[in-house]
Amino acid sequence: MPHPAQLFVISAPSGAGKTSLVRALMARDPTLVHSVSYTTRQPRPGEQPGHDYHFVSHAEFEQMLAAGAFLEHAEVFDNRYGTARAQVEASLAAGHGVILEIDWQGARQVRSSLPGCVSVFILPPSRAALEHRLEGRGTDSAEVIARRLRDATADLSHWQEAGFVVVNDDFERALAELQGIVAGQGAPSRADRPELLSLVAQLLG
Repeated sequence: MPHPAQLFVISAPSGAGKTSLVRALMARDPTLVHSVSYTTRQPRPGEQPGHDYHFVSHAEFEQMLAAGAFLEHAEVFDNRYGTARAQVEASLAAGHGVILEIDWQGARQVRSSLPGCVSVFILPPSRAALEHRLEGRGTDSAEVIARRLRDATADLSHWQEAGFVVVNDDFERALAELQGIVAGQGAPSRADRPELLSLVAQLLG
């Protein structure tokens, strides 16, 4: 079971499998609350407004930003993303464990605002696996895939900013590791373990 009123910030490069892991984690632990981000991008097939994201216009996003409504915000792939401060604070005040699924830019802002949060970074098991996952979506052009690979490599360079790192080589094992972190038993997943250095060197190419 998660610690009461604990915020878990989970980040990863595109293609690492973060969203699938978070969904499975939420399914196994219904006591967790998922913080739904605001975004200016268009919904993808199957995404539900208010469940996957709060989809807003650029003007609406700017109004919220000016009003100080965001705990964190970032621009990713030419779109804006942000986490509503009130939403997170209300869930924490109610004693819930809160899952925040955001990129490294947002995670850095949250750690600055709420230094007591638990920060997790998800890594793919290899460069080849990352490329395969990005190409396997089947929804993007070759140009977009190439850009995602470049951006994913840049994102990877921020892995050591998190307190914990999970390598998504085997989904069930990675999920169990993530559950352990949420349960306060994340010592084996600390980001400073030496074996991660050679993996990241290979990922960065």
